[in-house]
Amino acid sequence: MIAKSAAMRQVIKLGTRAAQSSIPILIEGESGVGKELVARAIQGASDRAGKPFVTVNCGAIPENLIESILFGHERGSFTGATDKHLGKFQEADGGTLFLDEIGELKLDMQVKLLRALQEGEIDPVGAKRPVKVDVRIISATNRDLNELTRDGRFREDLYYRLNVFPVFVPPLRERREDVPALAQYFLTRFAAEENKPVAGFTADALALLDAYSWPGNVRQLENTIFRAVVLCDGEALDVSDFPQIAGAMNVPLRERKPGAVGESPMEMAALAGTAGALPPRVNTAFGIPATDAAGHMRKLEEIEGELIRMAIERYRGRMAEVARRLGIGRSTLYRKLKDLGLEQPPETAADDDTPIRAAS
Repeated sequence: MIAKSAAMRQVIKLGTRAAQSSIPILIEGESGVGKELVARAIQGASDRAGKPFVTVNCGAIPENLIESILFGHERGSFTGATDKHLGKFQEADGGTLFLDEIGELKLDMQVKLLRALQEGEIDPVGAKRPVKVDVRIISATNRDLNELTRDGRFREDLYYRLNVFPVFVPPLRERREDVPALAQYFLTRFAAEENKPVAGFTADALALLDAYSWPGNVRQLENTIFRAVVLCDGEALDVSDFPQIAGAMNVPLRERKPGAVGESPMEMAALAGTAGALPPRVNTAFGIPATDAAGHMRKLEEIEGELIRMAIERYRGRMAEVARRLGIGRSTLYRKLKDLGLEQPPETAADDDTPIRAAS
């Protein structure tokens, strides 16, 4: 694990202690902070290293299948059960079961999960007798389980059973010391995968990454570096390789000359009439600059186009939601998409939330 900040060193310290026993662990933190990575590190430092590590996303399992997926089922136990199926508990026997997004688990399944944790045995669907399992439970959530418990949406007895050893993973904005090392790690990895000669960052690029708030945390940083490596034609990533981040920070982009480092973020900010410092940090990845590189106001059509593109990305191409959030009719949205050169979904799917993609 890459952890230069004091906050993450504390996470490693707690994880190391927890690994010395089979105590249930609850890892809390925002989406994208690396909760599963922490769970895998705990298993790797424990006497269960090398044993199965089975991940279950409790929010992604269909409600009618969750019992079968967790506990398994016998052949013929329900329609479609043509074969015996081992559930995740039995797959993880001897190792660790990682219950991600545990706060999304329905109340009826919480009861069955509590029994499995208390008794150390499960009841596969259609089985005549319970099955003993030896499983280390590590749970994770990006929600406040204590609040869910107060609201009656999460069982109090299960909460106390899972929250024996809590570990909080702080968001990336609260451990900025980790950004350069994480960025370099991702750069090295993606450069090798993409067979690119990119080896580092310019000082301007590092300053930009450090100033950004990273609402998507480490996952967003990873994806941002991946995109930048694909875009880069030089040996070092520069500000121009991070157009989305620069746009969110209201830093105008200049076309980089071959072999040139380019203006620093402070120089570019000065061109936009904000000389003296980087633009203030923002808490969103969807800022749109109102001025161009020369400091003049941009045309409304350009800003509107960027707003629509960002809305499509934000709502994953669900056109009804995009139109509703932008406050326009769907027919108007499709007309604007055509003007922007975005590919439209087939007319047969016009009434559905059909994802679209940018035309190449």
